[in-house]
Amino acid sequence: MNSRDIATLSVFAALTVALNLSPLKFPAPYAPFLYYQVWEIPIVTAFALYGPLIAVAISIINTITLLALFPGALPTGPLYNLAAILGMLLGIYMAHMLSEHLSLKGSVTLSVLATGLGILFRVIVMLFVNWAFIRYPPPIGFSMTDEAILAVLPLIAFFNATLALYTIPIGYMLARAVSSRIKINLWSP
Repeated sequence: MNSRDIATLSVFAALTVALNLSPLKFPAPYAPFLYYQVWEIPIVTAFALYGPLIAVAISIINTITLLALFPGALPTGPLYNLAAILGMLLGIYMAHMLSEHLSLKGSVTLSVLATGLGILFRVIVMLFVNWAFIRYPPPIGFSMTDEAILAVLPLIAFFNATLALYTIPIGYMLARAVSSRIKINLWSP
């Protein structure tokens, strides 16, 4: 990592942590234990500008900071967040690979593909993570029964889909605005 990468990582990680700890959040009306927030947008923006390694590093720094300072209702909650973000980033990465392989042109096409695959991967990863872990007692899960888990999984899937539905397009719009302003190209594989 060169000094530019370290500076970029520092700025985006600080912004992500600050937004994560800010009051800019509201509970999902259908599942008040889940919160819509904006802190993932800088991670998507960093991915679009600088690639997956920077985005993953920012995600890990955010998780470590939350584990140390504010884990939330569940001490392992930041690890659930990390799984969701990494799943979404994997979907975005696959969109870039597919776009490159199929020679798809246009930032709108890439944004739509990244949003679709980001949603799909995030939902699948989080359905599996929640199905596997929320059955355990704290600090791992919430001691939920199988019936309760099956009842809550559709709500969790809807939450993850709708969160990614605004996070990814806004992240790409910001990346395009920043790239045109500072005259750098968006990341491509």
